[in-house]
Amino acid sequence: MNLQQAHATVPPRSLAVAAFSTIVEWYDFTLYLYFATALARVFYGGGTGSLLLTLGGFAIAYLMRPLGALFFSHIGDRRGRRHMMLMSVAMMTAAMLAIALLPTRSAIGPAAGWLLLLLRCVMGFSVGGEYTGVVAYLLEGAPPRSRGLVTSSASAASEVGALLAVGIAALTVSLTSTAELDSWGWRIPFFVGAALAATVWIARSTMHESPEFRRQQEQGTVPAEPLAYALKHHRRGIARGFAISALGSITYYVGITYVPAFLTSAGALGERDALWLSTIAAVAVILVTPLVGWWSDRSGRRPVLLALCAASAVLPMTMFALMASGSPMRALLGAIILAAVAGGVSAVGSVATAEQFHGEARITGLALGATMATAIFGGLTPWAAQLLVDRTGWTMAPGAMIALVALCVAPVFLAIRETAPKIKPSPLWGGWGGGAASASADGADKDSFGRRRGRPPTNLPHKGGGSP
Repeated sequence: MNLQQAHATVPPRSLAVAAFSTIVEWYDFTLYLYFATALARVFYGGGTGSLLLTLGGFAIAYLMRPLGALFFSHIGDRRGRRHMMLMSVAMMTAAMLAIALLPTRSAIGPAAGWLLLLLRCVMGFSVGGEYTGVVAYLLEGAPPRSRGLVTSSASAASEVGALLAVGIAALTVSLTSTAELDSWGWRIPFFVGAALAATVWIARSTMHESPEFRRQQEQGTVPAEPLAYALKHHRRGIARGFAISALGSITYYVGITYVPAFLTSAGALGERDALWLSTIAAVAVILVTPLVGWWSDRSGRRPVLLALCAASAVLPMTMFALMASGSPMRALLGAIILAAVAGGVSAVGSVATAEQFHGEARITGLALGATMATAIFGGLTPWAAQLLVDRTGWTMAPGAMIALVALCVAPVFLAIRETAPKIKPSPLWGGWGGGAASASADGADKDSFGRRRGRPPTNLPHKGGGSP
């Protein structure tokens, strides 16, 4: 490649559309958890164990994420990142609108709960193609010196979605009585989500294709079978991505989205106060995320991962004890600290996992590693945390779950090699990000395997082309 190709980036507008489109994905999934107590009444009768049923439905639907990730990653690695993201958000829009129109248990009986679960599975399948595609697109289109900051913007934007979800949930609960909420009020946030998803589809239709995928098309290195390619050449990257995403998932889903249900079920705060507290915590995450992304560009991914892993091992149990104390101020402090740690792990984790793979079959590698970990340590953990609290009465159990995962992945973080590009000032760089780097935007720097990124092994058959 010539110098211009090696440093190809996509326009800032396309990066912004990709980053902020993750708002919809996290809006929907966090909305379900923030509305867990209301949905438990509306679809599962509100009796004993209904909250567990609701959280269990979330976990089951989340298991569809890896299947959706594999399906959409094949499209992303064969036909392009843009095409993949358009398909996934179209499916998400339809599913969210259907949930908003769904009849309740009072109208059709237990079938309502089954229909909700079915639509949640469709949502889980479509979301499987969202985050991995966006992260790969941002990494491949960003200036090398700003990869951490730009890629972490997907995590920051997802927190905007979470903030929007908890804010609309809190506003809906505040402005309606319990009877109105159960009758029609719960539908409002889902209609908002469907409108947001449709807007994202329109915005994504204007995006440029990733320069990395264009390079593969030009050089004829688009993998004919991305799954086989990833399993042959990315096994270690998949394992490392799994470890990074395991910590990111459990800190996020137990340390942030499960918190309102925990506070309500533990009797520490009412439903309305718990939602407003989570709104403040979401703001904290939005502020922390880009700072951690910037930090990883300056200090490297490995030291940031190690620092956040240590915080995840030491802090969560104490924070859950604070939140269960009954003091609103202590609950707020605990929620903000947990949210900051989770946001930090998500920020550095997004770019660190994507950098474990060179361009060919990058999305499939992310699907096998990151999305599999998210399905296990994201979808199942709120249900498991609530079950442990119910069975043992130990309010620090959710924090112990986070600490245990942090201790298990710590050896992987200690052994992982640095993947951040080394920055070398050069007058030849004229990209919009400023400065220069020794790495290309498509990942042509040396990866953690010692190979040059973007230059795949030549002993595997490739099939060029793919539709733009």
